[in-house]
Amino acid sequence: MQSVTFASTNQNKFYEVQKILSLHGISTEFFQAELLEVQSDSLEQIAKQKASDAFDKAHRPVIVEDDGLFIKSLKGFPGPYSSYIFKTLGNAGILKLLDSVPDRSAVFTSMMVFCDGKDLKVFEGAVSGRISEQITEGGWGFDPVFIPDGASKTFGQMSNKSDFSHRRKALEKFAAWFNPDIL
Repeated sequence: MQSVTFASTNQNKFYEVQKILSLHGISTEFFQAELLEVQSDSLEQIAKQKASDAFDKAHRPVIVEDDGLFIKSLKGFPGPYSSYIFKTLGNAGILKLLDSVPDRSAVFTSMMVFCDGKDLKVFEGAVSGRISEQITEGGWGFDPVFIPDGASKTFGQMSNKSDFSHRRKALEKFAAWFNPDIL
């Protein structure tokens, strides 16, 4: 079985990454580290910088992830600032911003970046959906307010979120590249 190191401070992301990659014959180690997060309008740029920083700290090949919730009626906000907005406004703040807004469509996007000290390889995954009218139980981050297209429940209410999440889509692309013999 091949192995890769996932660098993050988010234990929940690690569990999701570990679960998904194990299905593709890839074991995952967790490297818990505060990573440099540049301010940018580009998820890709943020994730690439985080991956370079993670490699410098871990001294081994790593993958990192940055994701964003892009709400159409808010012109893509919070987008690459999702982590900060979640910490400051939370799900209640997002719902307040959308109060009386009919278009609640949104896209959850994940950028997974592999860095081995020489190359940075980017894998993107996205899931379209909408913002719920209320905060539901379960999940973490924006999971309790994001309903993927074709579903009636939020990510937070789903026991199988990782079966079709934005993160899974990015990780499947990574797995196909990293361990092509398994797929």
